[in-house]
Amino acid sequence: MPLLPLQFYLPNFLDLSYDSPKRIRDDSQRFWEMDYPLARLSSQLMQTTLVRYYHRLYVDYPDIHMKDMTQEESGPGRRIRLDGRWVTNFGSDSFLGLDKHPAVLEALCLGIQKWGSHNGCSRAFSSILANEIAEARLASWLKAPSVLIFPSVTLTNLGALPALLTRHDALVVDQYAHHCLHQGAKIAKSQGIQTATFQHNDPDSLEMTLAKLRPFRHAIIAIDGVYSMSGTLPPLIEFQRIAKRNHAALYVDDAHGTGVIGERGRGTVLDALGNYDNTLVVGSLSKGLSCFGGFIACNPQIKFALKVRSGPMVFGGPVPPPYLEAISTVMDIMESEEGLLLLSVLRENMEYFNRLALEAGLFPKGGIGAIASLLVGDEMATMTAGKLLFERGYFVQSVIFPAVPHHQGILRVQITAIHTHEQIKGLVEAIASVVEELGLSGNSKDSPNQLVHTNP
Repeated sequence: MPLLPLQFYLPNFLDLSYDSPKRIRDDSQRFWEMDYPLARLSSQLMQTTLVRYYHRLYVDYPDIHMKDMTQEESGPGRRIRLDGRWVTNFGSDSFLGLDKHPAVLEALCLGIQKWGSHNGCSRAFSSILANEIAEARLASWLKAPSVLIFPSVTLTNLGALPALLTRHDALVVDQYAHHCLHQGAKIAKSQGIQTATFQHNDPDSLEMTLAKLRPFRHAIIAIDGVYSMSGTLPPLIEFQRIAKRNHAALYVDDAHGTGVIGERGRGTVLDALGNYDNTLVVGSLSKGLSCFGGFIACNPQIKFALKVRSGPMVFGGPVPPPYLEAISTVMDIMESEEGLLLLSVLRENMEYFNRLALEAGLFPKGGIGAIASLLVGDEMATMTAGKLLFERGYFVQSVIFPAVPHHQGILRVQITAIHTHEQIKGLVEAIASVVEELGLSGNSKDSPNQLVHTNP
């Protein structure tokens, strides 16, 4: 049975005749018999569009959806045991492999011994010395004026975007920017800030969108540094020109570029623009740097303002102390010859994957940092391709709506510095085999980089 368009699952088209997973069915029945308000709320949530869509997917396609899996063990060389099967993991965002680096693990242990397991209060009251040192080390490595650490990239964006603007200002967001940027924009809008989206990576659309929002005092243009589903980059130089013409500043979520793109992995902004003069940069501490948290690189005035205006900073807990100690150790690595070697190996691995994919008639999108994607399109074909790769010994994320637009499912490949050429070659051969088995075909180099599902 094909996976039907999302509209099929709207409440007006509910069909409750199919069997639910036993645990959900039993729990729902028990709560419904009690007739508590929470039971009615639970039942209603199960009938909302997105929940119903995914519930139906889990029921009808339990063997191929490849979601909500359990990783039981982690071995060397990106080998993991996932739902009972040992596979090579091409779904990890620990791009440099620092998650198992001996010095990083030692720093975590020492951090626990020195500070305990958590700080004990909001940073509005106090920060441990390790936090201050980590921020200074990050700023020095990035060549940025200052850095403010948040518990995650998502909380950075949810906290910073509404705090940076007032009701006299405007916020525009790329339509394909990360989900948390759009959620931050919703909070900003609730505070009276003008918000809008513009077409993906389109300078003309950006300029027109800003023009429609006038008058405003200041504006922020929120984009990704590396688009996480495609691995593609934005036209930063052109966007910066537009920003300066329109009383706007760039706000770049570079979570997937931190530690990967540019000289010593300092990210897309410094690599493309050479400075942070009119740009705020958000980075991840938990992907390329394999620690915990997120940060914003900014000037000292904005750092102070965020400390008092950002909700997650004032009312939330900070990054646990062990990871703050580990950040400084990661900075030691990134500033060393070892860091250069890790970056070199990652880039060589990415180039090797791209070359083998092209030779196999595949045309991956992205492939500049550590992420490449192959567009399959149809949801069933995407999930089936992911399952067949899993059975061949490789875990690749098969991504469907809502992480990507409907009928634009992708295979998302994440390359790391600790993958071997043998593993990468095996993956490409497996993808080529799946392409042939499912009747997928590589497209021409002159058309958008993708795989196209040839069956209607």
